[in-house]
Amino acid sequence: MLTRAQKEEIVKSLREKFEKAEGVFVTTFRGFTAIESNEIRKLVKEKGGEFRVVKNNLIRIASKNTSVEPVMEFVEGPTALVLAYEDPVEVAKVLKEFVDNHESLKVNGFVISGKPYEGKSIEDLAKLPPREVLLAQVLGTIQAPLANFVGVLSAVLRNFLYVLKAIEEKKKQAQ
Repeated sequence: MLTRAQKEEIVKSLREKFEKAEGVFVTTFRGFTAIESNEIRKLVKEKGGEFRVVKNNLIRIASKNTSVEPVMEFVEGPTALVLAYEDPVEVAKVLKEFVDNHESLKVNGFVISGKPYEGKSIEDLAKLPPREVLLAQVLGTIQAPLANFVGVLSAVLRNFLYVLKAIEEKKKQAQ
């Protein structure tokens, strides 16, 4: 049994982690073995996250008045949190693959940037490309109109020079 001081320390630590996390995934586990637990911890840690089993009441207290407060609508039964500190998409991919292969773990829902999503939405999130690819696509979309505009302007100048060159050649032939 945890003492009051230990619980307060867990709540404080969890609140700090919530503030630092890019995304928080709420999972339920039944019949989860220690081997499976160690496996998911390792996989999530490799992607810049943390898998942590926490009492529901402590989650409620720690999430109060934070951007991840909506996680409480997904908390039920034995709960484990997956905190994504870097790229939540990468953590979601690992989590989805693990859940597909292990029936003992289920994703109830998750919160990214203060917005809650149902557990089934993890499939859509896992299909997204990595953050760097998304940023490159956005940059390409922003850059395309400018590049086209420069191309149009250079075409006008190029065509004008072709006309001048043609006039020069015509005058040479006339002489």
